[in-house]
Amino acid sequence: MATSRRKARTVALQVLFEVDCTGHDLGVTLERASQTGLTTEGRALARAIAEGVDANRGKLDEIIAQHAPNWPVDQLSGIDRTILRIAIFEILMNNDRTPPKAAANEAVELSKAFGGEKIHRFINGVLGAVIGGASSEKGTPIPGRF
Repeated sequence: MATSRRKARTVALQVLFEVDCTGHDLGVTLERASQTGLTTEGRALARAIAEGVDANRGKLDEIIAQHAPNWPVDQLSGIDRTILRIAIFEILMNNDRTPPKAAANEAVELSKAFGGEKIHRFINGVLGAVIGGASSEKGTPIPGRF
């Protein structure tokens, strides 16, 4: 059974994917999607992720390009790109106390549910590089996170 936080990430993923593909308004799309049985905490998390990813889309795409240079961001499927954006946002920019490895694991689970057959390996590899690159040496916390 999915946790409240996983459900919130799923809603954020669906909202961001819709906005990315159709150009719909983020606020309207988020409001509609938040009516799908999320708890108050879940709605707040979905909103924080969706708004944070939307506000940092350019920077997130730069980070993806840096850690997956053989895969142009605009050539990734919309769902895979959105999963990476969410995870990188949670790992590097969101101070909601999600441990980086937990954010990566959640992204892998989302990719198994919504992505292509083997894309979870790609997602895991990119996020492993992001987590590894965020620490200057082993044991050093990611800046701004701990």
